[in-house]
Amino acid sequence: MESTERLTHLRFVLSPSEEQPLPLTVESLGHNRDQEKVDRPQGYPLYHWIQTERGEGRIAYDDKTVSLPPGSGVLLIPHAPHRYAAVEGSGWETFYLTFGGSASEAILESLGMNRSAYYKWEPDTPFTRQMQQMLRRSETDDDVFGLQLSADAYRFLVMLKKYGQLHNNAPISRNVEKLRPLIEWMEGHLADPDIGLPELAAVLGVSPRHLNGLFRQTFGLSPYAYFINLRIRKAKELLVMQPSAPVRQIGELVGFRDASHFVATFRRSASMTPDQFRRLH
Repeated sequence: MESTERLTHLRFVLSPSEEQPLPLTVESLGHNRDQEKVDRPQGYPLYHWIQTERGEGRIAYDDKTVSLPPGSGVLLIPHAPHRYAAVEGSGWETFYLTFGGSASEAILESLGMNRSAYYKWEPDTPFTRQMQQMLRRSETDDDVFGLQLSADAYRFLVMLKKYGQLHNNAPISRNVEKLRPLIEWMEGHLADPDIGLPELAAVLGVSPRHLNGLFRQTFGLSPYAYFINLRIRKAKELLVMQPSAPVRQIGELVGFRDASHFVATFRRSASMTPDQFRRLH
């Protein structure tokens, strides 16, 4: 594992043009080798992330107190009251990030991360070195408009969503590995109109209820809705690659028994009919 000794405590404020606000704007980014005690009864005005690199801390928020050993962190929403301090004698070393931006709330909402929450992650995941990498780039890049840090902040949130375990749930990456055989099976059976939830569950040897919960936890939708999305994605490909094929035939190739059902489903997904999509492309 690469040492953090070259990293210094770093804090800076970016001020992009108000006429061109960034979707995500990093206010501060830092590495603190000796984390001081913090008490904010009114919270912080921006989103605030703190994670442990070494030692251990304790943080109180949302009427609960949790420990922060290495491989864990807390994301706090704006104005959420909180306080944190090192466990006595632990020598608490932290990374932190504060950010806002014109689309920050919408982005976190879309990722299902719009509340204060505790995360932990496995030590061998790509997320482990995210903050170190962000700090190093910030020290070397000439990023006067904050564009690279804005992109880094978005990447950080996506990686946290993918690899972080929230409230003792399995990380999304682990769920995806469990579901990968079924997803590959789905892609090979798009033309079969008789597939439903029981058939999908049977592929993995689990109950329909368990499969439904796993898909909703991972993708935010049911297994059958995910299957329909795969069918529509394939239909888009066929509409472009086979411009002379009738719409009815395209529908049959992706598992729809009749053209009207295919057109209605395609319109709900793409906000246009198959014919309109084909003309557009």
